[in-house]
Amino acid sequence: MDNSETLLQGKSSRDDSIDYHKLSGILNYKIEDNQIRFNFKNASLVIRFLTADIFRIIMANSKQQFNYKSTEAVIDHNLSYNDFKFEENNKELIIKTEKLVIKIEKEKFFLQVFNKEGKLIHQDYSKYSLGWKKKKLRAWKSFKNNERFYGLGEKTGWLDKKGRLYEMWNHDTFVPHVSDTDPLYQSIPFLISFNQNNSYGIYFDNSYRTYFDLGSEGQPYYSFWAEGGVLDYYFFNGPSLKEVISKYSKITGTMPLAPKWSLGYHQSRYSYYPQAKVAELVKKFRDKEIPCDAFHFDIHYMDQYKIYTWNEDRFPDPAAMISKMGKEGIKAVTIIDPGIKKDPEYKLYQEGMENDYFCKYLDGKVFIDKVWPGNCAFPDFTQAKVRNWWSGLQQDFVELGVKGIWNDMNEPAVFNEEDTMDLAVMHQNDGDSGTHRRFHNLYGLLEDQATYKGLKESLDNERPFVLTRAGFAGIQRYSAVWTGDNRSFWDNLKLAMPMLMNMGMSGISFCGTDVGGFTGNSNGELLCRWTQLGAFSPFFRNHCEVRAISQEPWSFGKKYEKIIKKYIELRYKFITHLYNLFYQASKTGIPVMRPLIMEFPEDEECQNLSDQFMFGDSIMIAPVYQPDKDKRMIYLPEGKWFDFWTKEIYHGKKHIIIDAPLATMPILIKAGSIVPLNEKLNYIGEKEIESLELNIFLSEVNNSGSYELYDDDGISYDYQNGIYNITKFDYKYTDNQIIFKINSIQDNYQQEFKDYKLIFNNLTKEPLNIDVDNSKLTKFNYFNNSLEFKVPVTVNKITIKLS
Repeated sequence: MDNSETLLQGKSSRDDSIDYHKLSGILNYKIEDNQIRFNFKNASLVIRFLTADIFRIIMANSKQQFNYKSTEAVIDHNLSYNDFKFEENNKELIIKTEKLVIKIEKEKFFLQVFNKEGKLIHQDYSKYSLGWKKKKLRAWKSFKNNERFYGLGEKTGWLDKKGRLYEMWNHDTFVPHVSDTDPLYQSIPFLISFNQNNSYGIYFDNSYRTYFDLGSEGQPYYSFWAEGGVLDYYFFNGPSLKEVISKYSKITGTMPLAPKWSLGYHQSRYSYYPQAKVAELVKKFRDKEIPCDAFHFDIHYMDQYKIYTWNEDRFPDPAAMISKMGKEGIKAVTIIDPGIKKDPEYKLYQEGMENDYFCKYLDGKVFIDKVWPGNCAFPDFTQAKVRNWWSGLQQDFVELGVKGIWNDMNEPAVFNEEDTMDLAVMHQNDGDSGTHRRFHNLYGLLEDQATYKGLKESLDNERPFVLTRAGFAGIQRYSAVWTGDNRSFWDNLKLAMPMLMNMGMSGISFCGTDVGGFTGNSNGELLCRWTQLGAFSPFFRNHCEVRAISQEPWSFGKKYEKIIKKYIELRYKFITHLYNLFYQASKTGIPVMRPLIMEFPEDEECQNLSDQFMFGDSIMIAPVYQPDKDKRMIYLPEGKWFDFWTKEIYHGKKHIIIDAPLATMPILIKAGSIVPLNEKLNYIGEKEIESLELNIFLSEVNNSGSYELYDDDGISYDYQNGIYNITKFDYKYTDNQIIFKINSIQDNYQQEFKDYKLIFNNLTKEPLNIDVDNSKLTKFNYFNNSLEFKVPVTVNKITIKLS
């Protein structure tokens, strides 16, 4: 290895033992409750056990203050595990939990993690494991040739992140997003290692500028490091990908259950004005019966770009406008930037200066720099009093009828050479002050926390909707995320899929892109294909910039409008199922949009499959992301798969080529699945959904399947008091009959469904008779191997006798 290290803005991967101080032999150790503290010549280290397979490692050198304080990404929890056994011999210390065996070589602190069967899961790099160089702290880890890396949040490139160097530094990246653009707006220092035997995760809880080098120069190890703070990371054993993600969610939290309307279609532009134009657009959506639930107002609604104001010339009566929108089922979402215009006659600037709310230098001078309004001051969100003040600012907009806040430019972005605040700016942090180097990556997270809290307090028992561009680990607790200023390029459509999948695996389930592209001019074909992807993205918004041509659903003529409308309508037909997936994400952290490897971990073909994804565990989406294509190659994992459109059956464990004309995005349903669909809606809550269609995709005989459906009012917090339903549907298919059962697991909410329409697909034998709760059913249809009939929601058991 080269004996020198060339650091280019801290981003070079080259590192060797001369440049870094490494941990030497363990001098002594002490066991206290759920932790073991090790002392070295120039450093201290603690291993703290949270569960039998989650532990935390903290290292600080002798020049640093050792502390256990976490960043704001980590939630309050009571996780503590002290039921471990400790052994020592001449060479090693051995720690045994119910699920893991951890071995530590005493001479140089070389840590290995094994499962209970003695198989190696994870280990430090054999030459050195942990070290520091001035303010930098670093960890080196070995990896196997068959290891894959996922996670790291909002990153470009393929699904597998191996072989590249990634930077965690929230950045307003307006340059074209290509496969190696880095960094972007979000910093999520959570890495997942996958192999078929055992997956694990590492969350690096450090808010400074950090890096993950995943073998960018072919080295047989990976490493991660920070430019300040202490080295503090969590280890999560799987063994499955889903278990790693759920365990990470125990530390950083899960998303709250979103208001149901926010799962609908959002229309946006930079910007829609004046007020008459907004009314015209609302009318057009409703006249054309194109579903829509939200309009987003970009910065031109403001008076001189001053936040929490309205331009009276463009919007003479915003309350009346928002009220009329609401009557048409469309919610108002307003953009907010953190920069507060330096104007002594502006109320928010006055309040900020009078109450010491703004970021300032050590000498007390307030930091001022340019953003959209011109010279601006920036709230210091590290202070509780500032967050409380910011929370209170939501009240006036809520009273106007605003239902959601869109936080932009909160990296924070500033119009200077550094694109952000001066790193010498201080943040007070309620007595634990530090420079912007420490708090830069936390700025958006703390702003979103305050925004979410303010909306929650101001709305009358309604769930808030917050959308953010910047964030850090844990952002899912407060906000949905979109991927920022993408372009109207086909390549950006392709990049979106692995980016959104990795964001989902990094805890951010509620995520999406600007459909159609933000910058540049879209076209009819591109908008159709992007809308098809957007219809199955967790967050679904069409948005473009001021210089771009219009890209509303009807902008490119009738041919394209018809297709775009079809897929927006399809989104709403899937809304019951989508809401159910959001409920699961809120409980477990498992994302809505999933890579195939999460559902098919034994299939090597899925390990870096970046252009297909699962919508939940049973629906595969294969968007077309190239122009002039009317066919699509798709990989099908093992089993039978139904074409959603034609009901044709394909056999898996192979690649297929499927027809994909512009009006058709391939959607495949895994055999054995139950998929609910509801009737078309123009907006969420337009009317009660009286009939829920349950599509049962039968596999071979002697097969069974099940589905649990969650249901509540979609808007209030009553579900937290048990006001919800969970209904389980399951079937068993034998040679001569099908038994279908409906069982209520929780029944405290008066659901809107009055009946279920059951559709059994691939039923090759004709039904002789159908018994519904001991009564014979006479009205049913059987054709093309499909059986259809309706039953009341009160039914418990259906028996179908087959010929």
